[in-house]
Amino acid sequence: MDPTNDEDTRTLLVTGASSGFGAAIARRFAAAGWRVIACARRAERLAALAAEFGESVHIAAFDIRDHAAMQAALAGLPERFRAIDVLVNNAGLALGTAPAQHADLDQWQQMIDTNISALARITRHLLPRLIERRGLIVNISSVAATYPYTGGNVYGATKAFVTQFSLGLRSDLHGTGVRVTSIEPGMAATEFTLVRTGGDQTASDTLYRGAGPITAEDLADTVWWVANLPPHLNVNRLELMPTRQSLAGFQIAREA
Repeated sequence: MDPTNDEDTRTLLVTGASSGFGAAIARRFAAAGWRVIACARRAERLAALAAEFGESVHIAAFDIRDHAAMQAALAGLPERFRAIDVLVNNAGLALGTAPAQHADLDQWQQMIDTNISALARITRHLLPRLIERRGLIVNISSVAATYPYTGGNVYGATKAFVTQFSLGLRSDLHGTGVRVTSIEPGMAATEFTLVRTGGDQTASDTLYRGAGPITAEDLADTVWWVANLPPHLNVNRLELMPTRQSLAGFQIAREA
């Protein structure tokens, strides 16, 4: 790809681009000469991306859960950003650490609305464009889709949806040339734990200390690799963990 040739320049749309994985993905692709549509709620953080990369980044500030706002943002894309080659569904969150019987129902609903409903809607809206471009869908799932942990309840269930939805899309899009990949990271040092614990910096620092977690840049490099594979290759699922993280044993509650 020659970034000086506008016809050769590909376009990526990434959600949740104001921090963490999403911001790193946006920067990785923009730095390589791609056009990037960076979507997130926090306009001030998106503005920093636009200032860094100029006209190669188009920012779209809206809440991914707001269906009307999402539709308006997509309908209002400048002409040179309309042909989308890669969709990265990154926006998502984990809320709360309590076991299911003590969990906050509003937090459950927010995770379902963000991690499932919003992801499905934006994907459906963009499918015609992706089919036209024989593009790629990358859904950011989690190892929590496969391996349960205490307090993971609805978060893990929403990520299981993301993984299964990816496989379903892969089947439905058979013959279109569109590739679909579910990337499932383990422990990663982003704002994840701060959001989940309501801003508890000590809990976040304790979790990651000495663990060698995945970084946002690690994940961005992984998405870059997937996006630049030859078009006849599809990565269905890609599970990543830090070397210092491995699979836990089963729990046993013993009688007194």
